[in-house]
Amino acid sequence: MTTTIEVYDTTLRDGTHGENVSLSVADKLKITRLLDDLGVAYIEGGWPGSNPKDAAYFERVRGLDLKHAKITAFGMTCRVGSAPDDDDNIRALIDAQTPVVTVVGKTSLLHVRDVIRATPEENLRLIRESLAYLKAQGREVIYDAEHFFDGYKLDAAYTLQTLQAALDGGAEMLVLCDTNGGSLPWEIESVVATVRDAFPGARLGIHTHNDSELAVANTLAAVRQGAVQVQGTINGYGERCGNANLCSIVPDLELKMGYQCLPEGSLASLTHVAHTVSEIANMTPNTQAAYVGKSAFAHKGGMHAAAVRRNVDSYQHIDPALVGNKMRILVSDLSGRGNILSKTEEYGLDLSTEAARDVVSQIKELENQGFVFEGAEASVAMLMRRHQPDYRPPFELIDFMVVVERRAGRGLFAEATVKVRVEQQDLHTVAEGNGPVDALDKALRKALVPVYPQLQDFHLIDYKVRILDGQNGTGATTRVLIDTQNGHKRWSTVGASPNIIEASWRALADSVEYGLTVASEAAPAANR
Repeated sequence: MTTTIEVYDTTLRDGTHGENVSLSVADKLKITRLLDDLGVAYIEGGWPGSNPKDAAYFERVRGLDLKHAKITAFGMTCRVGSAPDDDDNIRALIDAQTPVVTVVGKTSLLHVRDVIRATPEENLRLIRESLAYLKAQGREVIYDAEHFFDGYKLDAAYTLQTLQAALDGGAEMLVLCDTNGGSLPWEIESVVATVRDAFPGARLGIHTHNDSELAVANTLAAVRQGAVQVQGTINGYGERCGNANLCSIVPDLELKMGYQCLPEGSLASLTHVAHTVSEIANMTPNTQAAYVGKSAFAHKGGMHAAAVRRNVDSYQHIDPALVGNKMRILVSDLSGRGNILSKTEEYGLDLSTEAARDVVSQIKELENQGFVFEGAEASVAMLMRRHQPDYRPPFELIDFMVVVERRAGRGLFAEATVKVRVEQQDLHTVAEGNGPVDALDKALRKALVPVYPQLQDFHLIDYKVRILDGQNGTGATTRVLIDTQNGHKRWSTVGASPNIIEASWRALADSVEYGLTVASEAAPAANR
């Protein structure tokens, strides 16, 4: 029978300790729904005694109809010299009205003596009595043994005494914490095995931090020695270098180690959850994140692209669909014919072998001039489309001119003149803008909208400029990336030239041509 590992998510508490991570109450409720839909066992909502926001969350979360997760409130043992029934933090845990409480206690003598300034005996009392009091209130009690592995190295016997105190107080789970993130996997394995043997029948969990880039490995090591609960955060958010990343741990456990962590089929939504949490937290997704990153199954080298065309397993450790991700073939100066043929299939095009070779040669030459196509797949689509014998562009540029002026009473403004050929007719338009690219865009639209009214739905949403080879000063090559959206699709195009206006025009023209010829069709790779 497959062993079940409980997933305990602390994104809403420990994750918010990460630099630049901040969540409103509404944000935390959205993430709660996502995590519950994913199927995690526990969601740690926050520390109700620490701030009004967390208190408000616990009040509002009671209104959610959750299918899988138990909401957990987090807090510390009672204060030195006090009793649990006279402690504000303990009272806040009870007032949160969660079915589960997680209590953190000191296990390292360093923290007992130097941080909370208690005797070893007093600390044991705090653990035992705090947990017993909460247990008597009808709560499921999880004990987080803070700094356990560091404390074990300092005084192993005392750390085991703290765990016994927690069990005496009614703890239903002993979570061993690598709080400073400095332990190594073999140290974790050895210590967890010792705890397992010392407390037969006790349920063990693991909580690690990533300060040594080992949080995931340390978590897996603990599971190998009997841990049945893994704690972590979505995308590894957390203080300093972050917490253990559940987006890596869960697929590692399910796909590599044969454990059951989520309900059947839920793993396929992992990428969606990871990206949505990033959006809610206003954090840029890590494109190279294992399993869920945009680049996790991206193949750039020509040899790799050719190999996966023959057998997708040749350069992939899993089927990306298992975690809700997808394989991507990148196009660059490292590309071979296989990259292009894969892209033509993706776009539903039919290129001959000779045409594919021509596209590869053109891409290599353009990248030598400063173009980069990895982030501009709409430009790649147009290169391939133009190599089809029956392709007819929706417009042709005859010439353009851009003037930037400063006039008294008006300040700076730009004026663009564009002459294009559409259906054998030459159209000559002029438009003003707040800058040269804006003026070009407006002039081109002015010419094309009467023929292609769908252009009114195209919106330039991002414009990036990078100067290449800065040693050449004003003679350096300029690369321009443009992102465009038409409501439901978004695509990126690139242009490069020693002249920033020409670079902008090439990216802009590609964007409009793509939108008119491809964006209305199924082109998932260009829709980021």
